Amino acid sequence: MIGRHLLFTNNVNTLLFFGSLLVLTAMPIVAWMPSRPCLSSSRYICHSQNRISTTTFRASSGGASAETAAASSSTRAPPRTGFAQTLLNFALKSPLWKLIMVPQARANIVQTAEANQIPWTAAKAWIQSQTSIAEFEAELNRHKSTPSSSIPSYYQKSFHAYETGNLNWEAAFEVEIASAAVGARNFPKYGSRGDEAFRGAFESALVEGGASVPTKGGDNGGDDEKNSILLIDFGCGTGMSTRRLAKKFPQADSIIGVDLSPYFVSIGKKLLELTPTSFHEGGPWVSTIESDPRIEYLVGDAAKTSTLESLGGIEGKADVVNLQFVLHELPPDAARDMIDEAFRLLKPNGQLWICEMDFEAPAFAAQRANPLLFTLIRSTEPYLDDYAESITDLLSYIQGKSQLVTVLPATGRHFALVATKGPSEDASASTSASTSTATAVQNVMQDLRFDEDGNYRVEDTHLPTFKSKSETTIEETVEL
Repeated sequence: MIGRHLLFTNNVNTLLFFGSLLVLTAMPIVAWMPSRPCLSSSRYICHSQNRISTTTFRASSGGASAETAAASSSTRAPPRTGFAQTLLNFALKSPLWKLIMVPQARANIVQTAEANQIPWTAAKAWIQSQTSIAEFEAELNRHKSTPSSSIPSYYQKSFHAYETGNLNWEAAFEVEIASAAVGARNFPKYGSRGDEAFRGAFESALVEGGASVPTKGGDNGGDDEKNSILLIDFGCGTGMSTRRLAKKFPQADSIIGVDLSPYFVSIGKKLLELTPTSFHEGGPWVSTIESDPRIEYLVGDAAKTSTLESLGGIEGKADVVNLQFVLHELPPDAARDMIDEAFRLLKPNGQLWICEMDFEAPAFAAQRANPLLFTLIRSTEPYLDDYAESITDLLSYIQGKSQLVTVLPATGRHFALVATKGPSEDASASTSASTSTATAVQNVMQDLRFDEDGNYRVEDTHLPTFKSKSETTIEETVEL
């Protein structure tokens, strides 16, 4: 760890020199690559085409309509192939690439944090000082002895500039600090409070899309089990999104976070125990955390929750399943498995909430249009190209399993999705005679990302790639 930090601090000029050399070497490769006239995974990003502000698709036979599928596939960018791309892929897998570009990618986010007065070094030192590694290692050994501890092969790849991905302590110590830096890059005018603005933008978009959590009572009479409100957070990490769910929905009886990394879950539990305050309030951490007995963190595969003892028997009992920034880190098959599991757990009329990167947004489409730049981005996100190619099909898959799907822009580069599961068979039969009833409408998708002129409805505020801080920031507290 010390060696890596010395590499970042003392040899930055060397990294930049060799990185620039690698970029200049790759430029002729990029020049050989054919242009891609439409780079998104659907028709929307081709600005020369006519579009409407609200597109509603009605699926038949449990999936998207033939018209929708044809429109999407007709302009979908083909996978990157050819000799030039093969050379770039080869460079991406080389030890030299990992030695130079991957550490530089990580150094960039650390630099962003410190430039925005986010105390990366101090916050990391604090959480390490509160941690008994010996105690956590004993916890890890306990997880390894349970059936739910099986780690899928896709999860064992390098992620986010960590050689072992999320399966190490350093990633667990740094993930919430890194999130604060990512927020500062997405909403640079808010500086160190950018993560609040970033996550708040998703929450606002979800509400606009119809996201809701029931209140106590309802139509279930005195049935306590049916009245119990359960929220499940897939891919919870250390619990950033789980804690926000708990704070936003006090009526929930239980909020369960599930993650494959025992390292992340261990740190998440420790943070709930420590209840630190944010550095904005003079505390040691990047956010203020309150203890909440309703929150439970589980180590396991969110696509196979039946293997988790604590989640046994909850099929059809969840009011909400939340996936925040998870799908782009999965291969397509694993993403579908997770969607299937979410719908298995949801109650009739329960909701799936998704917050994700949107490669139909012009800003991300432009990045993907640049083969070299996108290859650099993929150096820390091994499944990003697969995600960009498959997300339209996945949205259609979700549509086929839903009563109603609404997709909205959350930021200039991200979407929020609310998918409502259909009613129970009994409820469906009772409303089948009334097509005006909302529960009788099946497999409808409302795509609200673009206006009547085909422009993305939310402005891109993301910081330019090679900048660390906005020249002007808003100092006051972000109100959400």
